[in-house]
Order: sequence, then C-alpha cells, then structure tokens
Amino acid sequence: MTRLKAFIAILCAALLSLGTVVPAHAARVYNPDSNQWEDASAVATRSRGGSPIRREVVEYASKYKPGTVVVETGERRLYLVMEDGKALKYGVGVGRDGFAWSGTHRITRKAEWPGWTPPAAMRKRVPDLPAYMPGGPDNPLGARALYIGSTLYRIHGTSEPWSIGQAVSSGCIRLTNEDVTDLYERVTVGALVVVNH
Repeated sequence: MTRLKAFIAILCAALLSLGTVVPAHAARVYNPDSNQWEDASAVATRSRGGSPIRREVVEYASKYKPGTVVVETGERRLYLVMEDGKALKYGVGVGRDGFAWSGTHRITRKAEWPGWTPPAAMRKRVPDLPAYMPGGPDNPLGARALYIGSTLYRIHGTSEPWSIGQAVSSGCIRLTNEDVTDLYERVTVGALVVVNH
C-alpha cells in the first residue's frame, strides 16, 4: 500500500511540474465563431458581456427626425437620432455575406426576453434548430427585440458580445443585451428604421 501511495505522489509531482513546462499555446482555446485558436484570457475577457464598441453620443448631421433609428451596416453602427444634430451611437453585428439587406420600415412591436420561432428557411439550413425557443438568457434574441415592419428581421440582443462589429447574423441587427436594453427604453413602436447597406 505504501508503494502505491509513493507511486501516486510521484505521479502527482510529475504532473504538476509538467504544468509549468507546457508551452504557451496550451493556454489557447478554440473559438467556433472565428474558427481559430485564441488565447484563453482574451476569450474570457470577451465573454464578460460588454460590447467591444463603446456606446456614445456623437455629432450626427441627418435629415431624419429625433427617434429615428439608422443602421449603417458597412460601419457596423446603429445611430439613434437625437435633437441638436446629435445621435446615440451603438456597435452592432449585421448580416453576413448573402444576408445583408437595406430598406426603410417602422418598429411594429417591442418585446422583453422574446421567444424565438426560427424561420422555415433557417430551419432548412440548420435542421437541428427547435421549432420554438422560449425567451431567456440562452435565447438568440437576447434581452430585448424590436421588430422591423413586416420583415423577418429584428434589432435584438445577444449573449455573444464578441459578435458586435462583425457580419455574422442571418440579417438581424444585434447589440449586446446591455445596449439593446438601453435602446429599447428610448425607441417607440412606430419609430422609423432606416437600414443602409
């Protein structure tokens, strides 16, 4: 029995010493969103929930009245038009190649922690999607959703803050849950939404 304990002690010591000699690349993790190996500390920092693009009030010359939402997909920014030539600027994720769009619509509905029914075309592309997903932290629509006209698109939250500033969605405009909650409180049903591509 003492030989077994000695063997276990030597094995544990060897494993501990191996941990200090392992090369730095062992601290990397695979990120399926970027399809690359990344530093674990960078992934941990990203997953804390904040947007990599800071929300801020900016100068904004516009022909649109206050309360209008303007999405500049090329910039990956959303502007909420304010009084006196200003706008509140948010970082957004936009539609990936093949899913980009543009147009002028109105906000027709707002929802907190919305449920999600994936469109038939999306379920065809991704067969393992559920027919319906109830609202909550794991729902892809996040904390809030603003429904855009009669389109299938929404301005909604995400629990994947690293996707902000990227072209990754199936056409929806995504913000962090914190930013979409802020926008949700400021935008009314009926507000004009302009998406420029």
